[in-house]
Amino acid sequence: MGALNTQLGVNFPRGFRSAGVYCGIKKPGLLDLALIVSETEASVAGMFTTNRACAAPVQWSRQVAAGGKARAIVANSGNANCLTGEQGMRDAQRMAELVARRLGCAPTQVIVASTGVIGVPLPMNAVESGIGQAFERLSDGDDRATADAILTTDSASKRAALETATPAGAVRIGAIAKGAGMIAPNMATMLAFIATDAAIDPADLQACLRRVVDATFNSITVDGDTSTNDMVIALANGASGVALTGESLEAFEAGLYQVCEYLAKRIVKDGEGASRIFEVRVSGAADADAARRIARTIAESQLVKTAIHGGDPNWGRIIAAAGRAGAPITVERAQLFLQGTLVFENGRPTEYDERALVNAMQADEVHIVLTLSDGDGAAHFWSSDLTAEYVKINAHYRT
Repeated sequence: MGALNTQLGVNFPRGFRSAGVYCGIKKPGLLDLALIVSETEASVAGMFTTNRACAAPVQWSRQVAAGGKARAIVANSGNANCLTGEQGMRDAQRMAELVARRLGCAPTQVIVASTGVIGVPLPMNAVESGIGQAFERLSDGDDRATADAILTTDSASKRAALETATPAGAVRIGAIAKGAGMIAPNMATMLAFIATDAAIDPADLQACLRRVVDATFNSITVDGDTSTNDMVIALANGASGVALTGESLEAFEAGLYQVCEYLAKRIVKDGEGASRIFEVRVSGAADADAARRIARTIAESQLVKTAIHGGDPNWGRIIAAAGRAGAPITVERAQLFLQGTLVFENGRPTEYDERALVNAMQADEVHIVLTLSDGDGAAHFWSSDLTAEYVKINAHYRT
């Protein structure tokens, strides 16, 4: 497997071009419309928010992904086109039609995505102008502008790419993502667009994407809020000439995991107001679902998150969160490690050097490991600390 390059994105795989432009949705100077185009018809797969108040572009793009083939992704930032009624659906469809007309394909082969403020109609004159500009600027070179054009409260763009060897031959994977707040599993206020020049059957691509997303983008949380516009889209156009099945598909999935894991952790590190991140690993739970419930409850606990912010090894908050997760847990047989230090065992605290552990908790990344004896379930979650800056950002998001 090749080394991960975080200065490349969706243009790294062969047969893709993209652009990012300013069209007038955001303040002047902030890019707000992105376009990603495959030179040929591509297999498409998608994972979408489970929020029932999902936005018009999510509804549209679910249908596109279900069709299995796509040519392009068009995304705007600064406006979510969510809870905008029938007009919102017409606007999402219009975005697809404008792109499809330029490419000579059906609108049902164009993924549409939006992110930003809820409840405000899209300024379609600006969007239409932006799509025209984006086509004029399509390039297979540096895709930084494409990555920047999907950002909202992010502090920086998020890109990752690699070339991965498979028994069938080498293929390239590249991706961009956005997300910093309203981040919780299934999914979060995040968009991720993945391109690969491998040839993969749509059903295989969907199964592969689902497994990877469950272990990466669906295993992160910043504030426990599942948003309305979220999606992860993968396009596989076959431009490498390498068709993947069996062991080759497994090798591709390992590469895809590496790309998505990096982007997922970058979203958590960029969590609104975050000063450090932490990982929760649970093993020995009754089953996989129990492990996931426990890990997520710890990761989303406000008390745990504030303790992480303060560098406080307050292990009692962690055990308390695990105990209220709604999953079987035998506390007397649990072991809890903070930064590799055993702090709880046999139903009571252990003896450890608290000052040394406080110092260890000042690291940019904190590791919580909870080992149970109730089964063979295992899960992990990444989360960020809770700071006053998070409140400041979200108290005045619209005003």
